[in-house]
Amino acid sequence: MNIKFLNRSLLKFSAACALVANSAFAAGGGDQYVKDFDFSFEGPLGSFDQNQLQRGLKVYTEICSACHGLKYVPIRTLADEGGLGYSEEQVRAYAENYEIFDAELDDYRPARPTDHFPEIVDAGAPDLSLMAKARAGFHGPMGTGINQFVKGMGGAEYIASLLAGYTGEEKEEFGTVFYENTAYPGRWIAMAPPLYGEDVDFDDGHSNELKYEAMDVAAFLTWAAEPKMMARKHVGFRAVLFLILLSALLYATNKTLWAPIKKRAA
Repeated sequence: MNIKFLNRSLLKFSAACALVANSAFAAGGGDQYVKDFDFSFEGPLGSFDQNQLQRGLKVYTEICSACHGLKYVPIRTLADEGGLGYSEEQVRAYAENYEIFDAELDDYRPARPTDHFPEIVDAGAPDLSLMAKARAGFHGPMGTGINQFVKGMGGAEYIASLLAGYTGEEKEEFGTVFYENTAYPGRWIAMAPPLYGEDVDFDDGHSNELKYEAMDVAAFLTWAAEPKMMARKHVGFRAVLFLILLSALLYATNKTLWAPIKKRAA
């Protein structure tokens, strides 16, 4: 047997094993559990629940914004069609909750709708602007994406599962406290539980249990990452209808043009 060929084969086999191992680790080593939540915006005809987005913004503002920023999200988009449904006056009033450093003034000033949500750097926590897209990932056996394809599971499910996935167990390693979380790859995360349930009071009287708070802020972060999702779905739906109509017309035209020729051939 050729020794060089055998060595090359062994190297390829080792690389394949390493790739599989890395995929398993990325998927949480088989111990990561992402729950399939029922969100209104899922599916080709789904749409954002305006009240849910407003509740999610409140959870973000009162809880999450202490550590996490939304630096890629303009505040003015809160009034965009297909989003939270706020008026320009409401957006202007909300923007004043934040202070933005103005280089021209060399000082801080109240934020305006034209500004972006502030970036939070002191806490060392990741920015949440694109978190829902970044965590859309592949949930399923060995990261195959079966659950995402069949059930529509994506970033919103991961975020909601993570926020509601703390077990209450803790451990300390090298001076850092880790918290057990069933949705986090490896099950141990350095972020303390941000939500416990009944953390905020919703204006619409909706339940503020942990599950619903997690779902609401996950829906808001999905909108933050994909604010034009509804417009894209509408365009796609019209395009599909147009293609169906075009196919029917082409089929009818083809039958009409070839009918006389087929009769002569017969």
